[in-house]
Amino acid sequence: MSIQERFSANLRRVRKSLRMTQTELALMTELHRTQISLLERGKRMPRLDTLVKLVSALGCRSDDLIEGLAWMPDPDAYGRWVVEG
Repeated sequence: MSIQERFSANLRRVRKSLRMTQTELALMTELHRTQISLLERGKRMPRLDTLVKLVSALGCRSDDLIEGLAWMPDPDAYGRWVVEG
C-alpha cells in the first residue's frame, strides 16, 4: 500500500463514519468535489492548508488522517515515507 492509498483510506473512513458526502465535505472545505475525489482515490496528497481544512471540516485530529504513515529519517541519505502495519 502506498502513502497515497493509506491517506485516501483514512480520509474516506472518517468522512463515511460521519455520513458526509464528498459534496458536503467539499462545501465545508471550499475545495472542489473533484479534489475530494482525487484525495480519496489516492491520486493526490493534500497540501498542509488542505489538511487543516479537512481536519476542521471533519472535526477530527490530523492523526486520524495520517494514521499508519511515518517518516523514516536517514542520516546518510534522504528520508522516506513508510506505511505502517
